[in-house]
Amino acid sequence: MNKFFASLLGAALVSLSGAASAAIDETIRVKETVEINAPADKVWAIVGDFGKMEAWHPGIAKTEITGGNKDEAGATRTLTFKDGGGVKETLTARDNGSMTMKYDITEGTLPLREYSATITVTSNGGKTTVLWKSMFKRQDPANPPAAGKDDQAAKDTILGIFKSGLENLKKVSEQ
Repeated sequence: MNKFFASLLGAALVSLSGAASAAIDETIRVKETVEINAPADKVWAIVGDFGKMEAWHPGIAKTEITGGNKDEAGATRTLTFKDGGGVKETLTARDNGSMTMKYDITEGTLPLREYSATITVTSNGGKTTVLWKSMFKRQDPANPPAAGKDDQAAKDTILGIFKSGLENLKKVSEQ
């Protein structure tokens, strides 16, 4: 009889732990890099300009600085996407010496929340490496998530934004 209750209790705990893990609100991480045949300071001048993302990202129709100095932490911008929608972002750190910029999305139409990203430009033996990484959570933490609003959809959206942006940054920088 004790074995029966032990196995029943074990099955219940497995079932509960499965339900609990499905409801965990996981942080998603995305990272993408590109190597560019141009000097790092030239690449930084393009990608590090918080007020001109449309100059290098093919998905951005317009960048508008809505508050603060575009070169200092605390600046805010609104990005309008070419295919509709957009986001509002806050520059949280910018360092010309280390060629690093950090920003958060504060609101927008992307399927995510609590988004924080870093772009870093480094010189690599005559070439330049750009690293773009982010951490975020999917927009809808409900269990189960709505179609197209799960962790993979959120990750795929950001990865697509990173890849298209970095590919075009390479093209623009190497001209």
